[in-house]
Amino acid sequence: MTPSAETETRPLAARRWWVVAVLFSLSFLTIVDRVAISAAKDPISSELGFTDVTFGFIFGMFALGYAIFQVPSGWLADRYGPRLFIAVIVVAWSLLTGLTGLARGALFLIAIRFLFGLAEAGTYPGAGRAVYNWLPPRERGTAQGVMFAGSRLGAAFGLALVSVLIVRLGWRTAFYALALAGGIWAAFWYVWFRDYPAGPPREARPVEPINWKGLLTTRGVPLLMVQYFASNFTFFICFSWLLPYLRSRYGLGVTEAGLYASVPLYCGALGNWLSGVVVDAIYRRGRWRMSRLLPAIAGFALSAAAVAAAGHMPAVTPAVLCFAVATFGADLTLCPSWTSCMDIAGKRTGTLSGAMNMAGNIGSFVSSIAFPYLLNLTSSATTYFYLAAALNLVAVACWLRVHPERPS
Repeated sequence: MTPSAETETRPLAARRWWVVAVLFSLSFLTIVDRVAISAAKDPISSELGFTDVTFGFIFGMFALGYAIFQVPSGWLADRYGPRLFIAVIVVAWSLLTGLTGLARGALFLIAIRFLFGLAEAGTYPGAGRAVYNWLPPRERGTAQGVMFAGSRLGAAFGLALVSVLIVRLGWRTAFYALALAGGIWAAFWYVWFRDYPAGPPREARPVEPINWKGLLTTRGVPLLMVQYFASNFTFFICFSWLLPYLRSRYGLGVTEAGLYASVPLYCGALGNWLSGVVVDAIYRRGRWRMSRLLPAIAGFALSAAAVAAAGHMPAVTPAVLCFAVATFGADLTLCPSWTSCMDIAGKRTGTLSGAMNMAGNIGSFVSSIAFPYLLNLTSSATTYFYLAAALNLVAVACWLRVHPERPS
């Protein structure tokens, strides 16, 4: 934490939470752009003749690109600061969102989604570095909870809004509109935000190469990576296959399915907010390790039970309820994960959180491919749901051995 972040004046305190509010809007925007492809899956497939397996690769290539660039983007955020870095990546992914509307074939769309994943990869490592620069430890859990709540509300809003835009304007126009919104946000961020509350630190900031061996063997990092793999594997269905699954399994229209698919995301927003409040409340009582472990373990246990039950629901309402509980549980684990990265890494928060998020998005990639593959192999989604539940239980075991109170 920089010395300036400890200064307790009312204007500074207010500005800190304005920073959190703007990061909330960033999280909201990035996920709207991300889930638009799920809402547009059926009209794109119909127009361009894609199968579900082809679309599995379209979903998965985003997650693969997102995973590959996590650590480099975290290092870039640490090196150049979140102001410049976030502005650049938002412009880049907005251009790629617009190019999505020009797709005429599978290879073009797969390539665009891969590049889009690369561009979006720096969002949360960059935002995490901004939180580290601006907020003291006692407030970081709540800040992370608010920020990640923005992602879930963005996904819920995006699935519903883009579904309506597609019906009224067509899927191509919907992507053009999202690209314009991203460009406007990036311009605002660059003009308004500063990397530190009192300007940049006086000391020099030399370029440091990434020490991969040191990074990946730092105390607790492998465990954080494994548990984040499990979290993203479970949650990514909401960003990819949930809407198409509900349509196919329960015979819903695109708008109705979009509304149902948004329900778990609202519960995820609640889980993120509640987790952030709980993390900070327990931390203030001097229970550093427990403030991370308790919400994480409770969340994974709840998610395991709910996702295992999801495939057995005969009607859409109880199915969506299961997905809602599973998403709420999975999202209880995000604030402990990201605050633990700050605990362990300090000024290398961007790099370490990028490594963890890389592992998580490998989980997203595997999830997006595994769902249609297992569905085709077994003629049921139950196998996928059982696999997700098992990974959640592995994550519980990982957290029992994590010690974020021991900084590296």
